[in-house]
Amino acid sequence: MQIFHSEKYMEHDLTLFATITMAVLLAFVGGFIARKLNIPSLVGYLVAGLAISPFTPGFTGDTHAAAQLAEMGVIFMMFGVGLHFSLKDLWGVRRIAIPGALLQTTLSTLLGLAVSQIWGWSFEAGLVMGLSISVASTVVLLRGLSDNGLVTTAHGRVAIGWLVFEDLATIVILVLMPVMVTDSGNPLLSIGWALLKTVLFVVLMLVVGTRLLSWLLTQIAYTRSRELFILAVVAMALGVSYVAYEFFGVSLALGAFLAGVVISESDVQHQVGAEVVPFRDFFAVLFFVSVGMLVDPAVVWANFGKVITLALLVIVGKGLITLSLALVLPSSARTMIVVAAGLSQIGEFTFLVGQLGVQLGLLSGDQYGLILAAAVISILINPLMYRLIQPVEKFLRGLPFLWKRMERGGPTPIPFTEQMEDHVVIVGYGRVGRHIGGVLQRLEIPFMVIEQDMAYATELQGQGIKTMFGDAANSEILDHVCLDCAKALVVTVPYETTAELIVGPAHIISPDLPIIVRAETEDRLDDLIRLGATHVINPELEGGLEMLRYTLLTLDYSSGQIQHYIDTVRGDTYEGIFPGDRGVPVLDQLLMSTRGVEIAWLGLEPDSPLVGRTLAEANIRSRIGASVVALVRDNHVTANPKSSVVFAAGDLLGLIGDPHELEAAARLVAPAGGEILA
Repeated sequence: MQIFHSEKYMEHDLTLFATITMAVLLAFVGGFIARKLNIPSLVGYLVAGLAISPFTPGFTGDTHAAAQLAEMGVIFMMFGVGLHFSLKDLWGVRRIAIPGALLQTTLSTLLGLAVSQIWGWSFEAGLVMGLSISVASTVVLLRGLSDNGLVTTAHGRVAIGWLVFEDLATIVILVLMPVMVTDSGNPLLSIGWALLKTVLFVVLMLVVGTRLLSWLLTQIAYTRSRELFILAVVAMALGVSYVAYEFFGVSLALGAFLAGVVISESDVQHQVGAEVVPFRDFFAVLFFVSVGMLVDPAVVWANFGKVITLALLVIVGKGLITLSLALVLPSSARTMIVVAAGLSQIGEFTFLVGQLGVQLGLLSGDQYGLILAAAVISILINPLMYRLIQPVEKFLRGLPFLWKRMERGGPTPIPFTEQMEDHVVIVGYGRVGRHIGGVLQRLEIPFMVIEQDMAYATELQGQGIKTMFGDAANSEILDHVCLDCAKALVVTVPYETTAELIVGPAHIISPDLPIIVRAETEDRLDDLIRLGATHVINPELEGGLEMLRYTLLTLDYSSGQIQHYIDTVRGDTYEGIFPGDRGVPVLDQLLMSTRGVEIAWLGLEPDSPLVGRTLAEANIRSRIGASVVALVRDNHVTANPKSSVVFAAGDLLGLIGDPHELEAAARLVAPAGGEILA
């Protein structure tokens, strides 16, 4: 056997590897810098592509290989869109989203076409440019809505439904463009044949694919092999796309989208969504890098005025067109303002339409470069558009004749974030979060949930639970839950790294906010406290201690002995983390073994009648029946304080008694209404 080995072969063999490696490394650096600058990560990815493009010095990536990887990015992005596509949700906002998307796309296309004719472009090139700037980015829209807590609101649902229908229309355009350009026969016959094949593929997927793919995934799930399940998901996304393209002449994007739609109807859709996320995110990054490789800075600089004009068409022109549609659509004014802010950008579908235009010879590379540059600017500016929502609304309210016309769909619903105060924010509503929320509901304490599973967040909203969709660790959503006016933040996510990414920023936003956080292991307890957590709970430790308590009670150990053992274990674990306040949980734990007896912690305000009096003078036990068993002053716990101790403002009294006695104690400590702290 002859082993083929040559430097030339090895060099060629490493081209793809080198391109992927440099793309990933530079995308990581660019994305990190972009996030630090508080701009969308994909701007950093586009800049990374520019850095390895043929138009910049240094390493040059293989544009052909990058284009192939970009196709994978398109497939997984569209597969993800299909997984979250809901015909029911789209139908619910159809009266606004469908006519709005059609009108906005048409008017934006005509606006782009008109400007292109002024520049002297061909009609075909102008039409492609108009279509390119008329469609917004799903990735950018969802990120913007998520960061501003708008995904699960009525406004966010309209914006998403609007864009979904816009995406569907764009997919039709991608199907028809090659037929209209490359076929020399009867164009109507060609279009009809292309549509017939597309309809046939759609019907097969919805009728046969729904049953076959769902059944297959369910059977694979029963094997309990995660690797096989992931492989099946990836194979379906790629396989359906290839079959659609090879046998039906349908775009890879449409094939992947329909594969996602079909699988979204299965019982394992949430698991599929979770498993496909890494592939979607990775190849989406490579897609944006490959787009950046097509931008020629020299051409952009030479046509800087045109780039700015295009950017203004997208940001201002599309925004005004969308906002003006409030005059004819049955929508509220605020909804249209939110939609206008979200759609004033262009992204992945713009790149797809533009790339196809270049491949078909309708658009030159330089013209495509101008569109790409305008897209980058619009993505960069888009987060600022959300900050204009309230100022624009205030301005329009100052024009009653116009505002009344824009309110054709009824009064504007006020976002619940503007109404909430003195609430508890719960990050993650899994098993732990649900228990906390259930108790808060029974106590009628207002609370808000941050949940990163969109389907679950929508379900919670339907149950009347105020819920924001988003990832509290990787977005700006904490800026929109009013931490400054909240009573507490409860972080129930199981992973310490994620918890740290939430606790740190939350403490910066509201330094005095009590933060209760779950720690899955004991190793990171001190890190969470250092970042600003007030209380860190290790469920495994606390559960083990409770099992120890009941085990020793069963073996007839006294409560005092049991508490000593538990305090020793807890003290060794939390040593140096909670200095000064360990006496409080100790007393609480002591009472857990005594049924019918409760403990309350009452703070003494400066105007409390007990301030300045001794414990003996207060005569609390004989007056109400409850006993003072502890006093916390300056982070020092005194158990069984002496009768001569003088109460001072800021003292925290620990009292034991039944519920009625503790209620009387609260009234005694503060006649105007004392607050039971624990």
